[in-house]
Amino acid sequence: MRHLVLTVLAEDQPGIVEQIAKIILSHKGSWVEGKMNRLAGKFAGILLVEVTESRCQPLQAALVALDIQGIKITVDQTNALSLPYKKDVWIEIIANDRPGIIGEISTLLATKGINLESLETFCESAPMSAGVMFKARASVQLPKNISERYLMGLLEGLSDDLMVEIV
Repeated sequence: MRHLVLTVLAEDQPGIVEQIAKIILSHKGSWVEGKMNRLAGKFAGILLVEVTESRCQPLQAALVALDIQGIKITVDQTNALSLPYKKDVWIEIIANDRPGIIGEISTLLATKGINLESLETFCESAPMSAGVMFKARASVQLPKNISERYLMGLLEGLSDDLMVEIV
């Protein structure tokens, strides 16, 4: 079996997921997992597909051919990685928004060998002020030598207004 990671970008419109799913099914592939969002009028997604060796190239060609319909798909083959991680942890972060906050957080995680699995971010008006609040929800994999308490301390050490909750 082959595993393919697809990245998808298109002008948002009904039927994008349906077209991709039909092509995967017609090549007897399996849609394993994915995440998709609408961002600023664009449809953006990433998904993992499993397919037999003999159907891999035809499936890739069919997916890339969606470009003529305005659906740009990039296909990369992948192998599962076995990394020395202790456990998956969900963290939620709230702080006053400022330029560079995502860079600060991601640099801190990377320097400590913490693997960022998924990240969702958004900003919203602060309820009692005219400020803007940054909010993030992330799934991370901790190395064996890093505890949840240590992770919380690292993140909260970035600034006085940053609040972290480990779920």
